[in-house]
Amino acid sequence: MHDYLADCLKRYPRLAVCEDDIKLLHDTVAVSFKNRGKLLICGNGGSASDSGHIAGELLKSFCLKRKIDSEVQKAVGDEIADNLQGALPAISLPDMVAINTAYANDCDSKYCFAQLVYGLGHAGDTLLCISTSGNAKNVILAAVVAGAMGINVVGLTGATGGELAKHCDVCVMAPESETFKIQELHLPIYHTLCLMLEQTFFA
Repeated sequence: MHDYLADCLKRYPRLAVCEDDIKLLHDTVAVSFKNRGKLLICGNGGSASDSGHIAGELLKSFCLKRKIDSEVQKAVGDEIADNLQGALPAISLPDMVAINTAYANDCDSKYCFAQLVYGLGHAGDTLLCISTSGNAKNVILAAVVAGAMGINVVGLTGATGGELAKHCDVCVMAPESETFKIQELHLPIYHTLCLMLEQTFFA
């Protein structure tokens, strides 16, 4: 079994301070998936792009060949089955352009992600909140709503964790303070998360 976390820490030794929290991040999301829950992801700007990136790595094969459910394979036949890949349910909230723009036009835009969490989330799901400062108001509001609904809240932030860390069950705080440097560390963290999840469910 490949130790993706050890490999990440070897390539990015500064992330050693995050090791335990990355493990907890994986374990929290994995429990949701094992219980037929899903992962909701939100963030702004570069973190919005990261949200879509993470969802993309989970919804299709990343580094391992993923088989689909055997019952589905039988039902759809070999031709279709051969073109499908195992998937883990993940939704990037910033990518929902129509509802986000409609809500921002009709209501207070800082509640956009909170509204989507309320509409899509269920107890036992996990919400991954990405904010380099940890102080993005719309992300924090989504975390508050998630917590009230029994949804696990996990965070990906910079060194301080900001206000967001107070609302998280697990918060991985990249050891940097400048936005672009934090984002440079977020990518290996979430790639490692996705690799670990893929190994857990498809190895």
